[in-house]
Amino acid sequence: MGGKFVVIVLDGFGVGQMPDVAEVRPSDLGSNTCAHIFENVPGLVLPNLVDLGLANACGRECPGMSFSSRATWGKAALAHQGADTFYGHQEIMGTRPPTPLIEPIQAVVDDIERALSVAGFSTRLFVSEASGLRFVIVNGACTVADNIECDPGQAFNVTAALDDMDFETELEVGRIVRRIARTPRVITFGGRGVHLDDLLAAVEEHGGYIGVNAPASGVYERDYHCIHMGYGVDERVQVPYILGARGIGVHLLGKVADVCANRFGESESIVDTHTVLNRALELVREPGPAFICANVQETDLMGHRQDVGGYAEKLRVADGLIGQIRAALTPEDVLIVQADHGNDPTIGHPHHTREYVPLLIAHEGAPAGCIGVRSTLSDVGATVADYFGAPMPESGTSFLGRIMGRESRL
Repeated sequence: MGGKFVVIVLDGFGVGQMPDVAEVRPSDLGSNTCAHIFENVPGLVLPNLVDLGLANACGRECPGMSFSSRATWGKAALAHQGADTFYGHQEIMGTRPPTPLIEPIQAVVDDIERALSVAGFSTRLFVSEASGLRFVIVNGACTVADNIECDPGQAFNVTAALDDMDFETELEVGRIVRRIARTPRVITFGGRGVHLDDLLAAVEEHGGYIGVNAPASGVYERDYHCIHMGYGVDERVQVPYILGARGIGVHLLGKVADVCANRFGESESIVDTHTVLNRALELVREPGPAFICANVQETDLMGHRQDVGGYAEKLRVADGLIGQIRAALTPEDVLIVQADHGNDPTIGHPHHTREYVPLLIAHEGAPAGCIGVRSTLSDVGATVADYFGAPMPESGTSFLGRIMGRESRL
């Protein structure tokens, strides 16, 4: 087709715990990011998301959130283990998620420190007085430690004060760490207006893991740069590669630009909710076919902070711009609003929660009703490929036929 296919990922906006939570993540029992935000923020109104079927996907009504009789909606399970942004987005793009290796920085901290020193960097080990846990400090401006916000043991963070270490130098550090690390991700990122003291003031420990709390450190607030160095992901089986290789425009905005490969398209790393969705709106209004995927990261950040009010405010901003994006669609275009996992700000811990995610669909003429509970987020990627008549990604089943009122191909 010759239109736009737009996917907006409200990062961390789940709609209720998955059935396996009691067995695999008991700390997430009772999680429902969407419902708990509405229950804890009186007067919250998200008219565009509600009209798209948010209450339907959530499975309950709350003050300010009622069922929609005209929505096309569904929800999707997480096929990846845990509740991870990186694997969630790889799954959306059509990858069949592997089982990740779980490993703390302690297992390789000496190897990392030694390799960086041999490469000419100035290194020293930070040692916790309380636990003896260690991580690496590089050139007095950068830390290499556990990621303490995602699922434990699935990522190492290389966090830099970019006023004191330029991003290219930090990427050299990240590449060395990536060669050693066996974890799924090495996340290399930083910002301006902070220094090593700010990073060290945000150090936290959780169950044998130690790292810098990125939101608390301030690195997101000014001139944020980020590259996710993944492991074991083949970009060639994903939608951005499949479409881009066929000359179809691919635009990745926000955190998805950091975590997904986009060899032939355009990627823009943006944190601010208004900025990322306004950019998506601009692209929707441009002529020609394109796949646009925009991640709203600030919802996830509010979940990590356990800030219910802040989460609600980011949703209000997103809701208004989603309404504008929907209004700008042509009859050919498709919009899906979804999430990549949950991040319930009332659950009592600062980590992601393993929840179903909503699938809220806008397309002129789409039949009202439920498209079902999809077994993987990859069904979205398969539907995108189906829309453009492109080969299917590695994983997923298209539900384009349910949107268009016809049978879809697998």
